[in-house]
Amino acid sequence: MIQRNKYEATIRTALRRSPVVMLMGPRQCGKTSLARQFLPEDSANYFDLERPLVASLFESPMTALERLRGLVVLDEAQLQPKIFPVLRVLADRKGTPARFLILGSASPELGRQAAQSLAGRVEHIEIRGFDGRETPPGSMEKLWLRGAFPRSFLARSLKESIAWRENFITTFLERDLANLGFGISPRVMGRFWTMISHYHGQTWNATEVAASMGISQTSARNYVDALEQTFMVRRLQPYYINVGKRLVKTPKLYIRDSGLFHSLQGIGTMGELMRNPKLGASWEGFAIEEVITAFKPREAYFYSATSAAELDLFFVHNSRRIGVEFKRMDAPTITRSMHVAMEDLKLHKLYIVYPGSRRAKLSPKVELVPLEEVHALGGGK
Repeated sequence: MIQRNKYEATIRTALRRSPVVMLMGPRQCGKTSLARQFLPEDSANYFDLERPLVASLFESPMTALERLRGLVVLDEAQLQPKIFPVLRVLADRKGTPARFLILGSASPELGRQAAQSLAGRVEHIEIRGFDGRETPPGSMEKLWLRGAFPRSFLARSLKESIAWRENFITTFLERDLANLGFGISPRVMGRFWTMISHYHGQTWNATEVAASMGISQTSARNYVDALEQTFMVRRLQPYYINVGKRLVKTPKLYIRDSGLFHSLQGIGTMGELMRNPKLGASWEGFAIEEVITAFKPREAYFYSATSAAELDLFFVHNSRRIGVEFKRMDAPTITRSMHVAMEDLKLHKLYIVYPGSRRAKLSPKVELVPLEEVHALGGGK
């Protein structure tokens, strides 16, 4: 079993600070396993709201919760939106007799209720599947091919990993979207999800996709919203600065889990991936998720000026302006585009992340960093 010490420490600290902690992430990413490190499943304070008998208790949520003391876990909280006004009352009690760890797979209702009812009382923690700091040394390529979901990564064989991902996609389309409050046809969303996987790492053109599928641009945008809210897609916004240049103003799309991206593209083995035209885009998307997990920026962007100044990732970390460029090559060097982007964005540091093993300083502000070492940059191992 892979220990998730970093997440455990983050949750423990949040529970000391706040009466309500909301652990958010896609289904099957390990939220329940983490919660059970704090409270066993058979505890009287642990509620799996997917179970019908448990759900019936929460027809009267105040009655179910008000006498409890210590830590209380509410798993799949989006299924019972009535609990949020009650949690506000319970969180405000003198002495904080109970603290609540809420697990959710995201839904419009969950976000709205939490924002309205628990403002100032809740701390949000986003969790994904495994990352490079958690998996064994030398397993980065396996993580890239299979993706971050624990059952996909830990499957006994690649064949079993592929089967798990295909089943996940089917279940997500046919059950999860409806349970989370998204009224979208599984067949239409399946076609749409596959289509936008072809835009992985590219700017998002709603008009083009809508025309190809015979749907409205509004529907196309709503479908992307649904995939983004359920942690399936990352919509990376462009960064605007007043530099007197023509800037790209359309977001980029990435399928957040590399394993799901490979399944949507029909890529099974590492050999197939190496021969696929999407090889570079696949590696870039995988690396972006690793870097964002390492640094945890409040906001992240890409930068692109039509004058050929481009940067794959830009964010602020500890008041420092950080740029990241991803290069799947043996010995990347500083390009003119990087120099221009550094000047435009007034970067304190530019990291060139690549799949090699040698870390090197290329200039006072530019460093070449192996992908396996990015978590050390952000304060991880």
